[in-house]
Amino acid sequence: MTVQNLLLELFVEELPPKALKKLGESFAGTLAASLKASGLAATDAVVTPFASPRRLAVHVTGVSARAADKAVQLKLMPVAVALTADGQATPALLKKLAAVGADASVVPTLKRQPDGKAEALFLDSVVPGATLADGLQKALDEALARLPIPKVMTYQLADGWSSVNFVRPAHGLVALHGEQVVALSALGLEAGRTTTGHRFEAALPTVTLQHADHYAEQLAREGSVIAGFDARRAEIVRQLEAAAAREGLKPIEDDALLDEVTALVERPNVLTCQFEKEFLGVPQECLILTMKANQKYFPLLDGHGKLTNKFLVVSNITPDDPSAVIGGNERVVRPRLADAKFFFDQDRKKTLESRVDGLAKVVYHGKLGTQGERAERVRAIGHAIVTQLSMATLPYTVDADDHFKVLDSKVQQAALLAKTDLLTDMVGEFPELQGIMGGYYARHEGLRDGVAIAIEDHYKPRFAGDSLPRNHSGTVVALADKLETLIGLFGIGQLPTGDKDPFALRRHALGVIRILVENNLPLDLAELIRAALPAFGELISDPRTALLAFFGDRLAVSLREQGYSAQEVDAVLALSPSRLGDVPRRLAAVRAFSALPEAASLAAANKRIGNILKKAEGTVEARIDAALLQVAAEQALAAALAAVQPDADRLFEQGEYASSLQALAALKAPVDAFFDDVMVNAEDPALRANRLGLLAMLHAAMNRVADLSKLAT
Repeated sequence: MTVQNLLLELFVEELPPKALKKLGESFAGTLAASLKASGLAATDAVVTPFASPRRLAVHVTGVSARAADKAVQLKLMPVAVALTADGQATPALLKKLAAVGADASVVPTLKRQPDGKAEALFLDSVVPGATLADGLQKALDEALARLPIPKVMTYQLADGWSSVNFVRPAHGLVALHGEQVVALSALGLEAGRTTTGHRFEAALPTVTLQHADHYAEQLAREGSVIAGFDARRAEIVRQLEAAAAREGLKPIEDDALLDEVTALVERPNVLTCQFEKEFLGVPQECLILTMKANQKYFPLLDGHGKLTNKFLVVSNITPDDPSAVIGGNERVVRPRLADAKFFFDQDRKKTLESRVDGLAKVVYHGKLGTQGERAERVRAIGHAIVTQLSMATLPYTVDADDHFKVLDSKVQQAALLAKTDLLTDMVGEFPELQGIMGGYYARHEGLRDGVAIAIEDHYKPRFAGDSLPRNHSGTVVALADKLETLIGLFGIGQLPTGDKDPFALRRHALGVIRILVENNLPLDLAELIRAALPAFGELISDPRTALLAFFGDRLAVSLREQGYSAQEVDAVLALSPSRLGDVPRRLAAVRAFSALPEAASLAAANKRIGNILKKAEGTVEARIDAALLQVAAEQALAAALAAVQPDADRLFEQGEYASSLQALAALKAPVDAFFDDVMVNAEDPALRANRLGLLAMLHAAMNRVADLSKLAT
């Protein structure tokens, strides 16, 4: 059986750049998986995907020319149906055999085997292994059908009559098993060994591939194409860093931009360009965005992260004299930067406050009103948050030159102005800059820096890993803005479903969680939601139950992603802690407790106690009558609990959760002895109630930090 490496390439017109990476991975992965499933490739075969703007390809090691034959056992029918009383084949059996390609001659070889309550007849046969031509044709068809194509186009074939639906017109198909061409077809093409290199710089007009293993090397040498997506990306990174280093600068980091540029070029050539320094008076976020989004350029930053007037271009050609390419890109970027400067200059002619009335004309949601109404709700919720902070049991210290009245004033002003930059020309052109531009315009107007920062930061965190708001007023406005979104949309039934979350409610919920947890704010989430509801009047239904469950689910997912075990997370969240800022310390305490030698026994006992109390009739009061403690083991447990609980409670109230849990370790021996020596469900009702009361006291003492029963295996 011939075993060789396999190369398959589909040559097409320019593929959509934002989809290329996924297209290449899907094409290679699906085709290789199909070959492995058919037995033509080993399960440990090495699969190498290739993807360039004009080709999808895959190299698979150790592919057989024919798969091994496979022995199979086919169930036919119950013996009672298949054979007559004297052992002869019934018409039903003969018909079944004919359907599977056999006849009456195989009846003596059929096997009788138990099948449930009756016996059945089974036919042993050998299925011939698939040929490479058949197996690869099936794999290619499957790979093409499963491509995550963003948008299909229809085009005619060369005969002028037939048409094909595909992501882009296909012009070539290569299939090599070692040196041999594999006969297969797709998209109106027949497989061969020739492909096309770089559109402008290939050494030869066509590249005739000699061997499956020479694909990448031969295409690079004769076609001037780096076929591998990762290899081309790495070369771009190398050139970007080298070009930036020559200028003493560094290129902006943007993986999405890097992937997109990698999908636009076949032979990258990085060139350094520049623009007039006068444009640096425009906020650098505007310039960076227009260069990245519109031109796919890499802006260069100085050592302090400030934008310079130089940028890098990844060209697809390498001329001897690059001046024309450099000059062309500099001419192209200039109008873009001029537009940004114009928008910035025009926007600053009007104050943010003068735009407030315009928010009443911008619809936020058909059931929730305008952006103006939304701003008023955010102000009301912000005021409620400041009130709760000022009345918190745990002290919350605001800025040294601040107090809660001043904080509330800043919050009210920032919340009123936060959405006004939606009406500016700059945000109209670049929606990604909302909030950021509001901060710039607020500083230009001379507003308090705390207000400007709050306007800029009120969308934070915008994404996973983003920074949190930088000051108190920004923190409050960000919380209020996210809670307004969540409460309003949950209140009208706009909940996320499956993978659909058009209003990014999961992101908003994680933002609220991060702000509360990482700032350790002394705020009760349920109370926050309750206090925010009056801002909506009669617009919504009460969403508290569904919303709190949603927050709990998001928090659990986030904690597991941070490396906490499902048991640890369940133990802490089972108590629905009111202050999310407590959760990390509770988790750390649970993890430390789990490492104690007494932990497993106490967790199991806690679970047992919980089950006993659930099954108890009526309400169990957590109290005891010392006179009814008759057995030595229950007396010892009551004494141990009385000795341990004050310290454990004191440490809990001080927030020393780890120490509070560790204090409970002293209860292991008396708890074990209690369950060994004491009959909880005694016949005497008074004794039974007293023992249940003792267990209720123990259960309450053990489960203040977390539900320890969740740690039981």
